[in-house]
Amino acid sequence: MNLGISVRKLTKTYRSTKRKYGVVPVSKRETKALKGIDFKVQRGEIVGLLGPNGAGKTTTIKILSTLVLPDSGEATVNGFNVVRQPTEARATIGVITGGERSIYHKLSGRENLIFFGRLYRLTRNEAKERADELLGLMGLQEKADIKCEDYSSGMKMKIVFARSLLHDPPTLLYDEPTLGLDPGFAREIRQLVRDKLRDKCILLTTHYMNEADFLCDRIDLLHEGQIVASGTPAELKRQTRDFDVLTLQIKGIVRVKPFKGIPGVSKVTVNSDASDATTVRVHVRDGAAVLRRFLDTVEAQGGKVLRFAFDEPTLDDVFIQKTGRRITNGVSAQ
Repeated sequence: MNLGISVRKLTKTYRSTKRKYGVVPVSKRETKALKGIDFKVQRGEIVGLLGPNGAGKTTTIKILSTLVLPDSGEATVNGFNVVRQPTEARATIGVITGGERSIYHKLSGRENLIFFGRLYRLTRNEAKERADELLGLMGLQEKADIKCEDYSSGMKMKIVFARSLLHDPPTLLYDEPTLGLDPGFAREIRQLVRDKLRDKCILLTTHYMNEADFLCDRIDLLHEGQIVASGTPAELKRQTRDFDVLTLQIKGIVRVKPFKGIPGVSKVTVNSDASDATTVRVHVRDGAAVLRRFLDTVEAQGGKVLRFAFDEPTLDDVFIQKTGRRITNGVSAQ
């Protein structure tokens, strides 16, 4: 059976009550995390759920890993319904959540893996063999017998990754697995997933554009609980080909409204950096024809263009076109 994950019309609403003095209910709030999403992931495929914080990515992972019940719809993992057959489903998945540190710091890396292997019902010899194999895969042989409290954050995350593979599950659910890692370790983890785990069914959630582009065979863009676009990274980026993406780095105060008045402009995003420069990214039809207008607009505001370039579209550009918002850093398009 090649189908690893199947999700159909999945919904989830969180309800909370605000209480006065911690006792008297004064208001109720509903948050619709998922609004009837559909997708499938095959064995040997890495599919990314891409979206900003609050889009519904983590809720999807929690439902598939049987930690949260959906309100309606159906989700199966390796043929097991996550609501009706949670025990069977859990036995076939490995799960990681971003920033996770669910290992025992007073135990060594090897001791951690043997302990969790036993929880997965491996015999002691099987757990030892599997621990040694995975420590080798993670490049931690020389550090295997050092207590995890002396590991770097990246090394700890490698143990968490190894733990998710102990029982050789056919399906892996990775929720922002490189969150908080330094760039070097994050790169190692991405390389590991792409090169060593290609036979698995992998669902990956992230809001890092480069991670999704590097790893994923297919991407579902998730926005406010709904999938707004789906396809390979190349297919999604081709959807913005009707537009040029012009990036200007500007010194000085920048107002968005004058840019939006230039003919052909559809979206404008603004991001200030630590050097007091401002990066303006514009989606515009036939940008070369109106480039002079952009430069004049900056000059009229008393600013100075430090550099400008026409860039290849990114997945963030696709998301802006579909939703009017950026994925990265929670910055909204203007």
